[in-house]
Amino acid sequence: MKGTTLPVPVQDQDIKSALWDAANTLRGSAVDRTDWKGYILPLLFFKRISDVWDEEMTEAQEIYGEVDPSLFPEIHRFVVPEGCHWDDVRAVPTNVGAALLRAMQEIERANPDTLYRVFGTADWGNKEKFTDELLKDLIEGFSEIRLGNKAVSTDVLGDAYEYLVGKFADVTRRNKAGEFYTPRSVVRMMVEILDPQGGESIYDPACGTGGMLLGAIEHVVRKGGDPRTFYGKIYGQEKNLTTSAIARMNLVLHGIEDFQIAREDTLRNPAFTDSSTGGLATFDCVVANPPFSLKEWGREIWEADPWARARYGIPPESYGDYAFVQHMIASMAPTGNSRMAVVLPQGALFRKSAEGTIREALLQNDMVEAVIGSTPPVYSAKAAPRTSSISNIAIKSSRGIAPSRMSRIAPRLPRWTRS
Repeated sequence: MKGTTLPVPVQDQDIKSALWDAANTLRGSAVDRTDWKGYILPLLFFKRISDVWDEEMTEAQEIYGEVDPSLFPEIHRFVVPEGCHWDDVRAVPTNVGAALLRAMQEIERANPDTLYRVFGTADWGNKEKFTDELLKDLIEGFSEIRLGNKAVSTDVLGDAYEYLVGKFADVTRRNKAGEFYTPRSVVRMMVEILDPQGGESIYDPACGTGGMLLGAIEHVVRKGGDPRTFYGKIYGQEKNLTTSAIARMNLVLHGIEDFQIAREDTLRNPAFTDSSTGGLATFDCVVANPPFSLKEWGREIWEADPWARARYGIPPESYGDYAFVQHMIASMAPTGNSRMAVVLPQGALFRKSAEGTIREALLQNDMVEAVIGSTPPVYSAKAAPRTSSISNIAIKSSRGIAPSRMSRIAPRLPRWTRS
């Protein structure tokens, strides 16, 4: 059996230190600074998969005793082919890049439903970029920390993504962590207000790294519920290839074995439809932190939207916020218990013209239950653009959120005020 070190709780700062050390290792190399995250993050994925695999082997030994745990492949969330574990690559003396690339590719092939292209397209075998010494230094740095489920927080991959994008974003490509990652405090508040129940369906049309979906599941577990009641009822859609892969990995790593994460453009091509109605699939809880003020979001399609989502008006081409809002409303189940929560930028509450018309229609139809404003520290300046550093949460419910729930939540969130 590979590593058997007992997991020790790892602090966020320990992981950030490891990420920063990896960046320092790349400093002065042939790898462009704006590409560092594209190499560091796959290594973190690889280490996490291997550490979770080790945890599962340890648990199997405790259950089966002297029997070889490898005889029971069902104990593992992911298949790690022979010779493709982190420790196998760590032990390779030469041609480390080729060994690393092979291990990652074989893991992807062995787990096509959950890990398709999760490691990206990094050219690990390019010795002009990666000498054996450089790769060994990177691998040894991550070998010092444990990344199994018992050692780190739920969305450690999302946390790492936020940190790396914040530190090494390519401003010319407008990469912002806030597009893919929602701070844990925001996630916690939103799911507390929605109060998802075991067995309800949950949908995030802009799921990023899966933090909202994980937060909803954890909410039920904290209340004594069984996460297995969500099997077959967790849905997410995400346009970005890397972050959709992270979402799939996060859910599987936390024992959610039956879910759907689709990689597609939600506004142009919604992935979840209902053949019985010819419309969108609908869900009990709809929650999202969509990209703020998305430009070129697909207005031309919405002018004759086949899914009839523009019920309250067509948003302007340069701001896609209310396109997401209306998509989410259209995705709510037509029952008295469906509800929705969405993160919006500050400007979406005050811009006029088409957006003002949509807001007015939402209010006239009594669709808005509450608006909660955040102060800038909730989103760091590097995680979100300056113009949306003050974000807002709009809460909408077809049944209405009980005032008692709002009053119980608000005192625990001193930075937020309710209008």
